Amino acid sequence: MATPLTGGCMCGAVRYECAVEPLMTANCHCRDCQRATGGAYASVCFVPRSAITITGEVKYYDVTGESGNSLSRGFCPTCGSRLFGKPAILPELMSLMAGSLDDPSGHKPAMDIYTASAQPWDYMNPELPKFPKMPPLS
Repeated sequence: MATPLTGGCMCGAVRYECAVEPLMTANCHCRDCQRATGGAYASVCFVPRSAITITGEVKYYDVTGESGNSLSRGFCPTCGSRLFGKPAILPELMSLMAGSLDDPSGHKPAMDIYTASAQPWDYMNPELPKFPKMPPLS
């Protein structure tokens, strides 16, 4: 992906810029991501929190994920666009919703995670590695 990564919400009230390449990319099939997106999964890229600059007001909603850990989901309070995730288990990282990027065409998911919760009607790319839960982050 070309850096900096830039993106924002549908109405333009929230904008962000990330100065580094993603550390990890994935399609998350957990039930929380399904509910939050209204789809089969959330396509995300993980970046260092310290590399992101956000302008505009972001509202966060905390949930307990399938891992048992807290996740803060960030969205625009005006238009409702989901933009960010701040996982408690990875406090130095933030996830960006790939669809919120100004140019999402460069996003390449590297894996499918939480596939144990994937819907039977969801077609997953057979070339991507599959993990029933979160893979080890070593």
